[in-house]
Amino acid sequence: MQRLSPDQLLKELGNVNDLLIVQDLDGVCMQLVKDPLTRRMKPSYVRAAAALQGEFVVLTNGEHEGRRGVNRLVEAALGDASLPAADGLYLPGLAAGGVQLQDRFGDLSHPGVSEAEMAFLAAAPQRMEALLMQRLPALLPEVDPVLLAQRAHEAVLDTQVSPTINLNGIFGLVAGDVDRQRALQTMLEELMQDLLAEAIGQGLDGSFFLHVAPNLGRDSQGLERLKPAVAGDVGTTDIQFMLTGSLKEAGLLVLLNQHIARRWGKAPFGEAFNVRTAPHEPDALLALVQEQIPVERMPLLVGVGDTVTSTASADGSGWLRGGSDRGFLTLLQQLGRWSGQTNRVVLVDSSHGEVDRPSLEDEQLRGITDPQDPLHLDVLMTGGPEQYITWFETLARGRDH
Repeated sequence: MQRLSPDQLLKELGNVNDLLIVQDLDGVCMQLVKDPLTRRMKPSYVRAAAALQGEFVVLTNGEHEGRRGVNRLVEAALGDASLPAADGLYLPGLAAGGVQLQDRFGDLSHPGVSEAEMAFLAAAPQRMEALLMQRLPALLPEVDPVLLAQRAHEAVLDTQVSPTINLNGIFGLVAGDVDRQRALQTMLEELMQDLLAEAIGQGLDGSFFLHVAPNLGRDSQGLERLKPAVAGDVGTTDIQFMLTGSLKEAGLLVLLNQHIARRWGKAPFGEAFNVRTAPHEPDALLALVQEQIPVERMPLLVGVGDTVTSTASADGSGWLRGGSDRGFLTLLQQLGRWSGQTNRVVLVDSSHGEVDRPSLEDEQLRGITDPQDPLHLDVLMTGGPEQYITWFETLARGRDH
């Protein structure tokens, strides 16, 4: 199947009556950076998103609120912390994989999350830092203890409902040393498994799971596989401690449910539908749509992401496919085939930032897709976030109702 150019997609979307763009954030509308606190968002992008009111939502594993939240970036971009809430300029949609819901005025909720779960999450960042400092000295004995403590502190992202350990700063201490980067990845996975065990010990069995980013899909037990570091591609940099149900695929259905409710006056899955009550398996999610939504009420969907992976299996028998955007983009494409809509998948090149990622400029798209990949990438934004933002702003001007 032939790909479209960004201009061809602009033309195709020009006269669509019922459109919903579902977009990831980091690596898409802003560059990937080693320290998320240094992220920046363009004010022109924020206003373009507002111009697409009712046709644009976000779906991210990051978070809306808190000091690391995207809302702080919106406020900084506009130079006024009160303006987004007053004028409805926050980015609407789902964060933390789908458990954090926000409208354009910044009204926030966490449907289906218990007080006990929130309490454990609140204590998790401090525990993560302590566990890191128990393990890092043995792996990096040559590093000054003060510097190591600083890197450990910086590595813990103290978000509200998806606390994360990000290895980018620690990787910088062993730049180019693939073996030690892999040892750090293994250490991180073991550490987070210990934290899961602590949650179970507090009566929270089944409340949480680990999201590995980037990953190589799921193993036979349904657990996300690490993507080991190789030369030129650092692989897994983050593991997020997430609430069960925080799946972008389920989040896509929540956003679709809300969109149809706004347009048609009735939520097909019910007003209380959320990612924690949704099915978790892709086939079940697709079946739910087919059972509950009339085809004529389906909007044309455009999914935008940056993290899709594919690596040949060690035995050469097939491909290990993953990436935090793969699931929702695949489901979005399947929904298009079922409904007869030309849903489109847009992939943005996030290799232009500070994190080593495979590049879309490689015509073979190695590390991203493969010849047998069922996910078709309709449009490639090889120029990265800068190209995508320009395209997005042009689309918003053309659809400004």
